[in-house]
Amino acid sequence: MPLSMYQASIPVFVRALNVLNGLLDKAEAHAADKGVALSTLVNARLAPDMYPLSGQIQRASDGAKFAIKRLAGVDAPSFEDNETTFPELRKRIADTIAWLQSVPASALEGSEARTVQLSFGEHKQSFQGDAYLLTFALPNFFFHVTTAYAILRHSGVPVGKMDYLGSYAG
Repeated sequence: MPLSMYQASIPVFVRALNVLNGLLDKAEAHAADKGVALSTLVNARLAPDMYPLSGQIQRASDGAKFAIKRLAGVDAPSFEDNETTFPELRKRIADTIAWLQSVPASALEGSEARTVQLSFGEHKQSFQGDAYLLTFALPNFFFHVTTAYAILRHSGVPVGKMDYLGSYAG
């Protein structure tokens, strides 16, 4: 049986969002152990022109939501990008996961052939649905998940590759 657009998207997004929750668990434990303010981690960034941890989690959330919105032609929730605490970031992740899991697999049927249009300022890009998912949406999403991991690692949180890869259980 061929891989469906649903299988290549929603479970992948949900799994990685759960990985972000696991990274936040490690960050909270590290902060408590070392006396680091959680706000320091929320606002940590790799470079001055990059989003902080909070922004990376917000962009990962948006990347997952908007990919499914574009592919399935469904409305996605809008979040204000105002999360400044670990509980707020966890709620953002939970709300994103809940919405993703509410989208039925049938909503993505045929989306591999759907045209997806993106605009970046004056630049416009058109994708076929499968190319959009595989060459833009997933790489963009994982860029932000990876950057969140890197921010925590750079901040001294003892996370490693297996924390990033997450559990392989069912």
